[in-house]
Amino acid sequence: MTQRINAMQQSPALYKKFVEFSMLQKDSAIEQTIQDLVHIRASQINGCGFCLDMHVKEAKLHGERELRVHHLAIWRESTLFSPRERAALAWTEILTRLPEHGVPDEVYDRVRTQLSEKELSDLSFVVMTINAWNRLSIAFKNVPGSADKAYGLDKAGLE
Repeated sequence: MTQRINAMQQSPALYKKFVEFSMLQKDSAIEQTIQDLVHIRASQINGCGFCLDMHVKEAKLHGERELRVHHLAIWRESTLFSPRERAALAWTEILTRLPEHGVPDEVYDRVRTQLSEKELSDLSFVVMTINAWNRLSIAFKNVPGSADKAYGLDKAGLE
């Protein structure tokens, strides 16, 4: 696979601002563990190899257990996720696959039992951001693993 365009080089000001926006989420009401799960699950759904590769490695560096990463594709059947994590994953899936008529009240009501309004708002920004990164990486065919050294992901030991 060959990268089509390097968005960072072609649109440096936009790219820099988007990275800054993404970094603001590190201090959000959504803990890093859930952010990692959201990044991986949205990237799985969207078929973004670059982001999936990156976020699996980040999750490992953040201490995530490998089996939980493997179970993300089957999170509804798995016993490895808390109710809060399940709510975040349900919200991730509904926003990533946005239905024709919007988010059903039943999904919103179920998620709200686990997340405050602030948390749900912050989570929505996390989901929006990973979906945008997925679209950029898919459009320009970013090569999985190509930024490992730059982002310190080579330390994950997942080669």
